[in-house]
Amino acid sequence: MKRRTWLLSALGTSGALLVGWGVMPARSRLGSPALMLETQSDVALNGWIKIAADGSVVMAMPRSEMGQGVHTALAMLVAEELDMPLSRVRWEQAGSDRIYGNVAMLLGTLPFHPLDSEAEHKSVKIKMAEWVVGKVARELGLNATGGSSTIVDLWQPLRMAAATARASLVQAAADAWQVPASEITVTEGVMRHASGKSAHYGALSGSAAGRTPQGIVPKSRADWKLIGQSTPRTDIPAKVTGQAPFGSDVRLPGMLFAAVRMSPALGGMAASMDSQAALALPGVSKVVSLNDWGGGTAGLAVVATTTWQARQAAQAVQVQWQAPSGAGLDTSRIQAALLNSLNTENGFTFHEQGAPVQAEKGAVRRIDALYQAPYLAHATMEPMNCTAQVQEGRVEIWLPTQVPLMARAMAAQVAGVKEEQVTVHVTLLGGGFGRRLEVDFVGQAVQVAMACPGVPVQLSWSREEDMTHDFYRPMHLAKFQASLDAQGEVTSLRIKSAGDAISPRWMARAVPMLSGPIDMPDKTTAEGLFDLPYGFVSQHMSHVATHSGVPVGFWRSVGHSHNAFFSESFMDELAAATKQDPLAFRLGLLKEAPRYAAVLQKAADLAGWGQPVPAGHALGLALHESFGSIVAQVAEVSLSQGQIRVHRVVCVIDCGTVVNPATVAQQMESGVVFGLSAALFGQIDIVGGVVQQNNFPHYPMVNLAQAPVVQTHIMASTRAPGGVGEPAVPPIAPAVANALFVLTGQRQRALPLKA
Repeated sequence: MKRRTWLLSALGTSGALLVGWGVMPARSRLGSPALMLETQSDVALNGWIKIAADGSVVMAMPRSEMGQGVHTALAMLVAEELDMPLSRVRWEQAGSDRIYGNVAMLLGTLPFHPLDSEAEHKSVKIKMAEWVVGKVARELGLNATGGSSTIVDLWQPLRMAAATARASLVQAAADAWQVPASEITVTEGVMRHASGKSAHYGALSGSAAGRTPQGIVPKSRADWKLIGQSTPRTDIPAKVTGQAPFGSDVRLPGMLFAAVRMSPALGGMAASMDSQAALALPGVSKVVSLNDWGGGTAGLAVVATTTWQARQAAQAVQVQWQAPSGAGLDTSRIQAALLNSLNTENGFTFHEQGAPVQAEKGAVRRIDALYQAPYLAHATMEPMNCTAQVQEGRVEIWLPTQVPLMARAMAAQVAGVKEEQVTVHVTLLGGGFGRRLEVDFVGQAVQVAMACPGVPVQLSWSREEDMTHDFYRPMHLAKFQASLDAQGEVTSLRIKSAGDAISPRWMARAVPMLSGPIDMPDKTTAEGLFDLPYGFVSQHMSHVATHSGVPVGFWRSVGHSHNAFFSESFMDELAAATKQDPLAFRLGLLKEAPRYAAVLQKAADLAGWGQPVPAGHALGLALHESFGSIVAQVAEVSLSQGQIRVHRVVCVIDCGTVVNPATVAQQMESGVVFGLSAALFGQIDIVGGVVQQNNFPHYPMVNLAQAPVVQTHIMASTRAPGGVGEPAVPPIAPAVANALFVLTGQRQRALPLKA
């Protein structure tokens, strides 16, 4: 199918999403003051900004904080436009109106090549597709934190809301003082006039309410005082002192605690249960049979006075488990099936240019390689948990989630109430990484709370349940084929990959109105392969979407996380095959992509590429674009006593305009360590439907002693912001693998890497 055909077809599935889209105007994201939470003495000026009586500012917060620093960064945007100290800006959870929906995240699903998507190169087709998806995204109003999209999405709307509020306040002061608004200055949230009159925002917020100033534009770059400055994160002090409210920290009067125990086999259920022994234990009040909510696995929950009592009792329940119908899932069989799909199916073509077939016929040499990546778990530091209370036809839930509206919908579905009867409180997240884009645990919590009417119940998973009942990053394989001419030049590059598509599975769980199977080309399967910046004249990239039966979900940097390992390792293979330096080889193919070349060259310069390194050490590099940002990394690696040691990583990023440079550096360090854990250790094996790794001893992470020094450099840019939370993850695995090739002469084409 042509790309525009499947795009419109997918968006219009069941006719549900596009009803009236052709005649409805684009929804304003400024919003009505009525959308803000009504609080005594606070005055809302639009759907994002309220002014407190003391002149401080309250902003609506539609995104979840999971360590990426968005609460600070978004508050910085507001403080900048209102000329307020950051310490005088606080936030409250945003409501459910569509203005808070994440438009940028859905726009990021469009499968267009980043070089084609540059503003000066955009075709009419791309502009039309963006308009359609943006339109649908505004109407859906899906409030989600993911895709490294928070700043990208709210960069304009939030600054505009704050700038509009400022203009309303200044005009109110001008009217009260009978002076031109242009003569009023604002410093630290205080409006002043040369006549000596002054007032803080709170004194005139009532007069500013209801005004609709026109022609407002956010500050120019030259006037910024806060944006672009490294600023301490506002969430850190409470985390350091233990006062930060994560989901597991929720405590309510009379609260009970529940522990889950699910079928060992994915997709299994309990055929029979004997709860007598469990109910006889101290503190235990109920044993609840759990349904399969949100694509998870069925099981049971035990309610008790403490979590420890509940977990002990859950193990005391005598259960006969019923495995899912059909053969049990097995990673070895899934891998064989993927290889068969690669060899027998054409797949969906995401990108083609030049004449690859003709180039292949005229080739004098061909280089083939098969790469593979395993299933991975999210392993968030805080396992899944949700506190729920059901009483008098209403549901209230407290939880760490990336999708509060989906959590509300799930709670309403389970309790049999309208969504308006569900109140959601979003806590801090002890890690998200995409796992908290799912709401299976919400369904469990509400089901248990319904069995304990009027009593708040905190349901939590053990680490073992969390790791063995995840929505995993899918296993993928990719086959590369390069053709070379008589001069040793690469004349064509053909890539075909195979693996489960995440987006159709997630959409089926997230949007119940999309009934039936959802089959559409999924960009996440091919990102990092079809959108390479390298100037090969002839290219062809396709993907065979499979459905293994393993529950799969979004994992930090999604398809880029493994596809970068595939593509950047193969780039080094081509450099070696053509007897070229890996840096020079790449730069020769980036003549039409100067931003990429500049990032790569900067990383090489800072790392001392081409200069001597300590004995037994080697450098490897990788370049990758994801979520609108370009990252190059150079890893310094050694082998010692059978262990891979990464000593230093130089990381250079071009992420457009930067709000808080300190946070960017932190996210680069975080991404390197996260990606390195996967590169060195990450692997989930399934035998007979049962996940074999169930805790950190069998699924290790990079520890403090193993963590490399990460040196981050941010390229100066005046472009709109790109993503930051995920782009550092993809390049680290190929950078390390390429260094290992220098050390050993052995090319590793499978993750995790072996010493």
